[in-house]
Amino acid sequence: MFEHIERVPGDAILGLIEAFKKDTNPQKVDLGVGVYRDTQGNTPVMRAVKEAEARLLKNETTKTYIGSHGAPSYGEVVLPMVFGAESPVLKANRASATQSPGGTGALRLAADFISSQLPGKGIWVSDPTWPNHHGIFTAAGIELHKYPYVDPDNRLDFDGMRTALKSIPQGDVVVLHACCHNPTGFDLSHDQWQEVLEIVRERKLLPLIDFAYQGFGEGLDEDAYGVRLMAENLGEAIITSSCSKNFGIYCERTGCLIMVAKDSEQMGNIRSQVAIVARENYSNPPAHGSAIVSEILHDAELTALWREELTEMRDRINTLRRDFVEALKPYGLDEKYACVAEQRGMFSYTGLTPEQVDRLRDEFGIYMVRSGRANVAGFSQENLPYLAKAIAAVND
Repeated sequence: MFEHIERVPGDAILGLIEAFKKDTNPQKVDLGVGVYRDTQGNTPVMRAVKEAEARLLKNETTKTYIGSHGAPSYGEVVLPMVFGAESPVLKANRASATQSPGGTGALRLAADFISSQLPGKGIWVSDPTWPNHHGIFTAAGIELHKYPYVDPDNRLDFDGMRTALKSIPQGDVVVLHACCHNPTGFDLSHDQWQEVLEIVRERKLLPLIDFAYQGFGEGLDEDAYGVRLMAENLGEAIITSSCSKNFGIYCERTGCLIMVAKDSEQMGNIRSQVAIVARENYSNPPAHGSAIVSEILHDAELTALWREELTEMRDRINTLRRDFVEALKPYGLDEKYACVAEQRGMFSYTGLTPEQVDRLRDEFGIYMVRSGRANVAGFSQENLPYLAKAIAAVND
């Protein structure tokens, strides 16, 4: 029965990993994988996480299921982190947290919820967006559409985005990146978020806000501006949050689907439906990652340590962005790539063409996806001169 099944091409990023491992160039640089790297090129376990795990190991008494919505203690700390401790949304009991296997799991829960409860609604994603958005929403049977986000000069195309949003059919779903847009790094300003809010409200659209990188842009509260604006001023919204990245617990798959409703009664109805979606997908989420996050955020000392470590990571990335542009100055390319310093988060849409990316890989051992997206955390003070020289060479 399996004779007709065809092999599909492998994941582009996984292919980059394998090619990078086999490359014998001693100066090779990996800018492809979407995880944080420190100055030694490692993805370390945060000190706050290690301490939390030590406490959990000592005090843990069971490995039983934690329920379709996950551990209540996890929702207790994630919701204030996303909305703010004094949020009117939380005070009115308008938001509900469902733990998920990573941000990807939260997106799939959202997609299946939309498919079952809002049949016939289209979903709109930025062009470009995280590639897996396409697969997740299409797999759920939702018709996918795009709105422009980057112009031909590799700048945020807010005019194009605004025009497109105004033409979206009423009632459709629009996917917005809360911060650290993946793959471009171009984020909306406060004024632009205000404009998007007005369009969403006027068109009666449902915002689905992907919040995968809280704390990696400007700060935990600063990065939540768009999320809080939408939730406080609209009756309904969906947020997919991830703690996998800002706690450095990638392999623990620690996400959260947050539903925002008009009132607590409506929230109860929605929450019951989300439980069914979770049950049909994976029954119960994994417990360890959420236990780590809960342990940290319920303890003032661990919270302070975690915030300090996250700030160090964010500051390092933003410094590397500026240093990258500075390294290109001797080649007269600093203005061309000035946008890299303006972007936020781990990723940069460099504007390099697929052909230039191929040359960087083949001639210099510098690896990134062919869209030109680079993981800025792969930069280092040691490799920046080499990167600048290589980029200058492919710009000749």
